[in-house]
Amino acid sequence: MKIKAAVLRQTDAPQPFEKSKPLSIEEIELDPPGPNEMMIKVGGAGLCHSDLSVMNGSRPRPVPMVMGHEGAGEVVEIGSSITDVAVGDHIVFQFSPSCGRCRRCLEGRPQVCEVAAVSKAAGDLMGGGRRLHDADGVALAHHSGVSCFAEYAVADRGSVVVIDKDLPLDEAAIFGCAVMTGVGAVINTARILPGDSVAVIGLGGVGLNGLLGAKLGGAETIVAIDLSDEKLGLARQLGATHTVNASDPDHVQQVRDITNGGVDFAPFPRWRQPMALPGMAARSLLPDCRPARRNFRSFNRIWSPKKNRSRAAIWAVAYLCAIFPASSACTDRADCL
Repeated sequence: MKIKAAVLRQTDAPQPFEKSKPLSIEEIELDPPGPNEMMIKVGGAGLCHSDLSVMNGSRPRPVPMVMGHEGAGEVVEIGSSITDVAVGDHIVFQFSPSCGRCRRCLEGRPQVCEVAAVSKAAGDLMGGGRRLHDADGVALAHHSGVSCFAEYAVADRGSVVVIDKDLPLDEAAIFGCAVMTGVGAVINTARILPGDSVAVIGLGGVGLNGLLGAKLGGAETIVAIDLSDEKLGLARQLGATHTVNASDPDHVQQVRDITNGGVDFAPFPRWRQPMALPGMAARSLLPDCRPARRNFRSFNRIWSPKKNRSRAAIWAVAYLCAIFPASSACTDRADCL
């Protein structure tokens, strides 16, 4: 069937993208779903920093590609092998699909599914090949097995999670990345316990969801840190017990005073690039690492800073491990959504 989609054809367009316009809206051909796939009418999608990382080339992916990995929609067609999803169901796409059969899936780590890793890097679906073609018949790559910057998408069963229909699709879309990454990093990766203290550094979409995860997990003290007073105000509305503006010269000491020496956990809601706030050595917020409850790796990175920025930051690589177990769609529906 013919659909309209946002296609990325080059990854070297100069910024700002508002002027260079690396995405083009094109009429393309979408093939029917395979046996373990479904076709979804997209009802909402979000622009994530990961999309921008593909567009600027810092995250290499094959092009041309139909972009978008954070979205939600309604199932309009299902493959012959799917028995637990019905036409008319509402779903959230999730960028970390799993086959349910490889070694990693069977050992309880579907977020590092070996089949999915190969297919996503190639721009294919897990069933093999691509379902998208441009007007000249050229196959278009799938973005993380989703490609939801389009009117319709074909995705593997492992790339969707069924949700309640009373959740508006435009709101449900953020569960596909920001929510499961931010909340999952705190609940599943840091594994905070009731009474813990948490500092969330950076209050974008992932950071604010990390804050919500800390509240959900029962953290006693939640310190929100950012440069924006507006974001700090929103953090207070969402459950932060304290807020600190990182532009304050004594912001590290403020956190120490609030938490009687330092927090138990300080997630960084950033991928690849450490967030170095002015004058801040992030590790000074961490009195201990509690290795028994940390199954992610932390690295002390030396970063060539801009003027008045810290040279020391902790980069918590929780990205792949920070996904809701329920987002492994091959195991169950995500009642938590």
